[in-house]
Amino acid sequence: MRRFRSAALSVFVLAAVPMAGPPVAAADADVTVVVNAGAGLEKVDELAIGVNHAIWDAQLGTPEVADLMRDAGVGAMRYPGGSYSDIYHWRDHTAPGGYVAPNTDFDHFMAGVRRTGAKAIVTANYGTGTPQEAADWVRYANVEKGYGVRYWEIGNELYGNGHYGAAWEADDHPDKSPAQYAALVRDYARAMKAVDPTIKVGAVLTTPGEWPDGITAEGDAGPWNQVVLSIAGPEIDYGIVHWYPTGESGPEVLPKTDRIADQVRLVREQARRFAGRDIGIAMTELNTPYGRNTQPGALFAADAYATLMANGVFTVDWWNVHNGVERASTIAGQPDFHDFGLLSSGGCTADGTVCQPAMNTPFAPYHALSMLSRFARPGDQLVGASTSDPQVVAHAARRTDGGLAVLLLNRGEDTEKTVELDYAGYSPAAAAQVLTYGNGATAITTTQGAADAVTLPPYSLTTLLLRPSAPSTLPTTPGRPVATAVTDRSATLTWPATTPGVKYEVHRQFGTTSEAWGETTGTTFTARNLTPSTRYTVNVVARDGAGRVSWASPPLTFQTTSPATSTCQVRYAETTNWGNGFVADVAITNTGTRPIDSWTLTFTWPTTWQHADSGWNATWSQSGTTVTATNVDGNRLLAPGASTTAGFVGSYQGPDVQPTSFTLNGIRCSTT
Repeated sequence: MRRFRSAALSVFVLAAVPMAGPPVAAADADVTVVVNAGAGLEKVDELAIGVNHAIWDAQLGTPEVADLMRDAGVGAMRYPGGSYSDIYHWRDHTAPGGYVAPNTDFDHFMAGVRRTGAKAIVTANYGTGTPQEAADWVRYANVEKGYGVRYWEIGNELYGNGHYGAAWEADDHPDKSPAQYAALVRDYARAMKAVDPTIKVGAVLTTPGEWPDGITAEGDAGPWNQVVLSIAGPEIDYGIVHWYPTGESGPEVLPKTDRIADQVRLVREQARRFAGRDIGIAMTELNTPYGRNTQPGALFAADAYATLMANGVFTVDWWNVHNGVERASTIAGQPDFHDFGLLSSGGCTADGTVCQPAMNTPFAPYHALSMLSRFARPGDQLVGASTSDPQVVAHAARRTDGGLAVLLLNRGEDTEKTVELDYAGYSPAAAAQVLTYGNGATAITTTQGAADAVTLPPYSLTTLLLRPSAPSTLPTTPGRPVATAVTDRSATLTWPATTPGVKYEVHRQFGTTSEAWGETTGTTFTARNLTPSTRYTVNVVARDGAGRVSWASPPLTFQTTSPATSTCQVRYAETTNWGNGFVADVAITNTGTRPIDSWTLTFTWPTTWQHADSGWNATWSQSGTTVTATNVDGNRLLAPGASTTAGFVGSYQGPDVQPTSFTLNGIRCSTT
């Protein structure tokens, strides 16, 4: 048994798990994994597991490739391929300046999509195209041919059109600013939806923490995302982000999936702030810089996809199906070709000394996608999971058929890990089906094992498929709650009614720990005694008269305001940003009635990759994630109503998440 944080009213208690086979004794296990089935995250979309297909790939749409994609559980296929999207003209199937392979036109692509059983994501040509050309494509696809293509993008990575210096994306418009892109996105969306009002249109956004996010070019009203969302926000349905993290080793690259939650949250916050509404998020390109064809690539893919799905990204599309050899090396004992493709292109290095396996041989990330599709299927809900060892990563999914799946990744290249599993909010049967993909394997193996213990081979992906110990019909799952009347100390939560006669319980989530806030027979609950400037994540569950508990609602995350009253006030503002660093001003005001004679300001970065490097008008230091600024002689005394401003140069290697809570001499300040 593992103990969970106690609460004033109630607490989740772990269900006892029957032993099966030769279990790993708790005292002998290397790692403890905790799964909290009541800590509901987001549900898996039917487009969640996606890939990119490019018109220069002669294997595009072939039966062999379509069948491989189907077997891997691919649900989305993106076309016509990255930067080619902005030079591609669909009607005559040309891409001036690029290569177009035979039999890769739109109809061939759609034949492959249909054989796969997937959905299409199509990128309309912004760089050298027109709104009319895009609207004609929608008409051909959905009116004339009946393909039912629902998701359309407007261009690809248009922030790479030279506006910020680097130019890899074709863009013939004289004005290459985000304002011009956003204005034309409105025209594209209106023209395309006039043909088929049911389609969803996406606009290109920058990924938080990745160039050129945060940079404001000369003449712009703000960074790319601010301008695009402010202008095009009312017309679009989702935002498009891409992510290619940097790094030269497994230990450097694999942990970077910890950036994902903040990437997604910041895009959502930007949409609410600048577009005034929620929009979907699609990561339509993703890959890794290390071990692209070997086990590091598989581990990265599995962790990144699962984390993105858990955070509500509706499609994640690997770049790409085929690509080609860049260079040959040996990684974790296996041949790697630095090839972006999921499948081998059958090529050789430039000097002809090293060749890939036969055409369409799956690389390791392909098997990761196969594992993901067996782990979490459309409609399943990701739930909280945590581990005691950073080398082992855990994800869990509550399945629509009553089962539970646990995905475990061993990022240790040379070390086997024995794992003990504990469950809260779910009581599994003793036996489990165990799926394993190990380093150098050519397929996923299936064996029988125990629900509460498993041994993970080095550099491996393992999924446990569990059944409930006593299947039963559960109450209807509540809908996502909404927070209103949020203050520094309270918030009112509401949700739609479900089954008559149930009680609703509200739980705050701390990863795999659930704290019960209270229960009600109504659909409104006011949480009190909250902490100012604090982010909370909550779920609602329904409990019927027999004690059966529903799935957890989708999560709600909200943040309390800064203190309504305080003797100090802080205004934090970044004045300049260059993509991985910034200058920030911090204005401090004495709002009390007594003078402050010497002061110390502290705040904590929300992430581990942010740092205050140097500053002025205060003595700055950082320990861990805590930043401290102490007065200098010139601003030691702050009379009532007086202010002073200090500043610093900061740096970051991931999403730039601004601090929200500041204390002055131990007193929490209000913020503006």
